[in-house]
Amino acid sequence: MNRAELGSALRALRQASSKEARAIARSAAMSASKLSKIENGSVMPSVVDVEHILTAIGVSEDVKAEYMSVARAAATEATAWRLYRRLGYHRKQQQIQAIESRTTLLRLFQPTLVPGLLQTPEYVRAVLGRKQLTPDQLARAVGARLARQSILYEPGRQLRFIVTESVLRWRILSPLMMAGQLDRLISVSRLPGVDLRVVPLSARQTDFANHSFSIKDDRMVTVETVHAELAVTDPRDVALYIDKFEGFTAVALSGDAMHGMLESIRDEFLREQETS
Repeated sequence: MNRAELGSALRALRQASSKEARAIARSAAMSASKLSKIENGSVMPSVVDVEHILTAIGVSEDVKAEYMSVARAAATEATAWRLYRRLGYHRKQQQIQAIESRTTLLRLFQPTLVPGLLQTPEYVRAVLGRKQLTPDQLARAVGARLARQSILYEPGRQLRFIVTESVLRWRILSPLMMAGQLDRLISVSRLPGVDLRVVPLSARQTDFANHSFSIKDDRMVTVETVHAELAVTDPRDVALYIDKFEGFTAVALSGDAMHGMLESIRDEFLREQETS
């Protein structure tokens, strides 16, 4: 089986399972029309699409491994943001949630924005509001991103976040709202499964914070660029991101030192609000 045959092979698996296409599509966080196009070979499925479909069908681990190896033949895939805009950003959030629900260890590095799982509703709205959505589209996208945050409270998860100090100071909101966002970070950082660390600007660096990235277990890395989202699945490339994450872990503040920095910057925003 090669990538060109993957769609028809997935259709055969679904039909053998006796599950309806609409039910599989719903579980795989995609439209029924997209699933149909994948099965007919008119749309080439991404690695994420294949994983979602196989999970929805409920195949054995051996079968999943065989199909995933074919899907990973192209180790890096890019999906332009304009395609997500066409489908709806709320669907993108649902796809991310589906991946995160099957992830035990999540490692996320973010040099520019507060990670989505840790954002307040106001912060989410400010970030997604830049995407020129209608009020209804924006409301659905905000709701879908906030729904993902339930993973923070699920037992058995290891959620490791590293942000740079500039993330805490980047003025996405008013000083008062930024203070509220920092309070949110302080609160969430005390959850049992959450490890939040901050790379201070004063720390001597041996690496560069090129861009954000998210590592799902040891199997996939997603990278957001200006024009598209990249999905990296080659184990050799995934290992590079893991090494980079651990390098920033070594120089990041944690525990009381991290809390002290968050509280200090929060208080700066509060003083600014009082004098404005």
